[in-house]
Amino acid sequence: MNNFLAFDCGATSGRAVLATFEDGAFRTEEVYRFPSEMVERGGRLYWDVRAMYRHFVVCLDALEAKGVRLDSIGIDTWGVDFGCIGADGSLLGLPRCYRDPYTVGVPEQVFARIPRAQLYARTGIQLMNFNTIFQLYAQTESGDEALWKASSILFMPDLLSYMLTGNKVCEYTDASTSGMMDQSTRQFNKELLEELGIRTDFLIPIVQPGTKVGEYKGIPVIAVAGHDTASAIAAVPAADEHFAYLSSGTWSLMGIEVPEPIINEESARLNFTNEGGIEGTTRFLKNITGMWLLEQCRKVWKAQGKDYSYPELVAMAQSEASFPGRINPDDPRFAAPENMVQEIADQVGNDVSDAQIVSCIYHSLADRYKEVLDMLQRFAPFKIEKLHIIGGGSANDLLNQWTADSIGIPVVAGPTEATAIGNVMMQAKAAGLVKDRWEMRRMIAQTVKVKTFIP
Repeated sequence: MNNFLAFDCGATSGRAVLATFEDGAFRTEEVYRFPSEMVERGGRLYWDVRAMYRHFVVCLDALEAKGVRLDSIGIDTWGVDFGCIGADGSLLGLPRCYRDPYTVGVPEQVFARIPRAQLYARTGIQLMNFNTIFQLYAQTESGDEALWKASSILFMPDLLSYMLTGNKVCEYTDASTSGMMDQSTRQFNKELLEELGIRTDFLIPIVQPGTKVGEYKGIPVIAVAGHDTASAIAAVPAADEHFAYLSSGTWSLMGIEVPEPIINEESARLNFTNEGGIEGTTRFLKNITGMWLLEQCRKVWKAQGKDYSYPELVAMAQSEASFPGRINPDDPRFAAPENMVQEIADQVGNDVSDAQIVSCIYHSLADRYKEVLDMLQRFAPFKIEKLHIIGGGSANDLLNQWTADSIGIPVVAGPTEATAIGNVMMQAKAAGLVKDRWEMRRMIAQTVKVKTFIP
């Protein structure tokens, strides 16, 4: 019997999931939950990484007190953000938070030096203002003291591993989100950074998922697929390569797993990104607005005294299944409106019921998934035969069925806890319990309950 602990850290909260492997199967249990705390200092937003570390220690001490013997620990988080380590090994302040607007307008400054198309061609990463390369540029230009004094920088999962072990690594999947990695060498493009006046001496070599970082009280700490989406994709229970995935939550990520990055004018025009996956693969994907639309509507309705539950919302959508109104979920007008219900109503007709709004959202998401899947098929070096939906949104049977109807191929829903499962699976691989991602996925398919929706 083997016990692996996943610290799965989201941008609002984190949790510890204990996985027990025995006789070719596994079971998981959430054993601890904690906030991912932001703090404001001097008008700037930072991650309270020290508080996160203290939660790790409390959790590990509690498991030790219960007599739980851990075989290893793995950490996954969001991407792009980083902390600065001084020459004496100390953490220099706290990591800046990607939600801090200090990089607004910075991409345009960078494009004045390196044209946008050239930057995409050299990195393959979609250009968002909080990419690490833009954060580093902003901090360099402002003379940030921590960055100036840093002897190394560590991305969030690697920083937390460092705090546990005292050892530094730079894990591939998280580093790949930075917008400064050379896709051909899978190492940092130092020449690119030098052109922007950014130091490169604080970068350390990139390692692949499965690397042992060090130990915490004798327990190995493994650099799993540190980027949370990479961990989630590792848990897709696919039988072969002929699949696309949809990581479904507040935001949706749809993509394919390919051996090499796909970087050309068309992928740039359609804003696809190339991020690192396990075993040296590339996650070629596109961001899609997901259940954000419905969550923002729920806030409006709750303020009006209508606190709909998720089962009630599904029933409402089903009751108006034939409602023809549609929106483009990725239209900028839906990014942060004051009133999402009114914004949608303005598009489909003001005389609409709440049930029709929900139906519109579900149908519009299903239609958008088809559009993006059709784009992916044009790039994919294989025929896409199934769509695997993972994450919290995979529990929505109605949307899953409407998605299957829209895309015309089977939808396989689950697991909902994909990120934590991918985390512990990489630990199991490092321990020699599984040999590759396909054996991992077979074990997941045999252990975790999934549901198939036929068009």
